[in-house]
Amino acid sequence: MAFSLDGHVALVTGSSRGLGKGIVKELARAGARVAVNYFNQPEPAHATIDEIRKAGGVAMLVRADASDPEQLPYMVEAVAEKFGPVDILVPNATPDQPQNPIEEYDAEFYQQMLDFFILSPFHLAQAVVPCMKEKGWGRIINVTSSAYHAAFPNFSAYIAAKGGQIGWSRSMSVELAPSGITVNTVAPGWIPTERHDNDPQEQKDAYFDTVPAGRWGTPEDVAHAVQFFASSEASFITGQTLCVTGGLTPW
Repeated sequence: MAFSLDGHVALVTGSSRGLGKGIVKELARAGARVAVNYFNQPEPAHATIDEIRKAGGVAMLVRADASDPEQLPYMVEAVAEKFGPVDILVPNATPDQPQNPIEEYDAEFYQQMLDFFILSPFHLAQAVVPCMKEKGWGRIINVTSSAYHAAFPNFSAYIAAKGGQIGWSRSMSVELAPSGITVNTVAPGWIPTERHDNDPQEQKDAYFDTVPAGRWGTPEDVAHAVQFFASSEASFITGQTLCVTGGLTPW
């Protein structure tokens, strides 16, 4: 199998639905033992586990708030106890992303963005990097957003945090490269999932008309990019951002 992940252990936060679900299913299909993380809704999480196992994959469920620094080490430990140390980490969990003018945001909401997109990857990395260094192999793949490059208006909190996540990833890629650990980011365009069910259709139509590929992206499109970065074939690629946008240039 191309890009085989046999023998590896992957943790994908926020992976019971949406992009995370696509990612965790693809990593399992490639042979990794995967941890499906959720916090609020157990039903889709159990459904995801069932789909992975029916397809022949190996998966476990871990409940934790990906924005809570006190819970993250215990989540990583729970995965290690059952599957072995995590050597593929995909911080993907995200909160709601309302678009508002600057006057309508507050500092608490900005902080929530930072908690999910900068502090969560930081705390997770602190939990998994020691074992990655001991092994001499590791993959950290942050799911960011092409919105950072496009710089949409009325989206300042999200875009600022995603920019910080990309900057953090670039810094970590240089720091961890001597230890055999790569750090990359996958930046999807607008890929409608369950969280977008109530978005105005006119907004979806306007965005769709700008996509050169002439189709919507899917969670599987994002998952394939993550799988490549997770593979041994990508061992000399680090500090990079791959935009998954169907040809839509976000800058």
